[in-house]
Amino acid sequence: MITIGIIANPSSGKDIRRLVSHATVVDNNEKVNIVERIILGAQGCGVEKVYIMPDTFQIGYRVIDKLSISKELNTNIEVLDMNINGETKDSVIAAKDMEDKKVGALVVLGGDGTNRAVAKSVKHVPIISLSTGTNNVYPEMIEGTVAGMAAAVVASGKYLLEDISRKDKQIEIYKNGAFTDIALVDAVISKKFVIGSRAIWDMEDIVKVIVSRAHPASIGFSSLVGCNVIVKENDDFGACIDLTEDKYKVIAPIAAGILKEVKLGSAQRIKLNEKYIIKPKYNGMIALDGEREIPFKADDALVVKITRNGPYHVDIKKTLEIAQRDGFFNK
Repeated sequence: MITIGIIANPSSGKDIRRLVSHATVVDNNEKVNIVERIILGAQGCGVEKVYIMPDTFQIGYRVIDKLSISKELNTNIEVLDMNINGETKDSVIAAKDMEDKKVGALVVLGGDGTNRAVAKSVKHVPIISLSTGTNNVYPEMIEGTVAGMAAAVVASGKYLLEDISRKDKQIEIYKNGAFTDIALVDAVISKKFVIGSRAIWDMEDIVKVIVSRAHPASIGFSSLVGCNVIVKENDDFGACIDLTEDKYKVIAPIAAGILKEVKLGSAQRIKLNEKYIIKPKYNGMIALDGEREIPFKADDALVVKITRNGPYHVDIKKTLEIAQRDGFFNK
């Protein structure tokens, strides 16, 4: 049976950064519409069953009702039987359940934070990542119908993962010798010890920015590196900049519609699997993909590694091109 999973985060794109920038809001009704289009695209290309994460807005059940009423639903949809609390952990648990169910592909609606949550659980299932969050370096702006078609191609099992996806980098954080957490895009070291709003959005007290990828076309703190040096997804290295140094000035888009002039040092390349050691003399916080997650104290031993242990990330256009050449869409 050809199956896919869908994780749609109803909380994505609703943090404080929406209030202090000019970002577009993707509301939950639109997320319902996107999920509908994913399912219609997927079932039209042969998907027989779709698993959906339950959520506080009941996106999955709303989709079932709407497509049933319109008589467009031809595939089996199952909303996972799991407890939810409206937090990041929901996505972590749902992703693990879908991997255990051996879905052929997993479509994720959210921003960098949602994809990070999924990446904590998914090791083998390829993901298709659609942008509905605030920081959207990792996911893509792709029409849901097309994402559903690509998910069906991937889930068909006819193509090698190496041909249709890449194994992504991730940033691994170790605190006092123990593995602690991951980021997919950036880890920001701040002197601000209190969590407050979980989303990090201002420049106050930021000391270092460590990235697995960086580009001036990205929005968020990774752009501080990207406006100095470009780090691509396929590069076998990451980079770090120190904002306590004053060697360069860059203009960078740290949020939608907000460019800041920032003083920083030279970008330092970090090779894959190399240990980057941080010895703080201050209490602080590490924000992972835009969200404050790891508090630390002065003299804690912090180690950062950039690895290729991230999820398989589907190249949507390449996947559909390969399928087209192979006659996948011929009837």
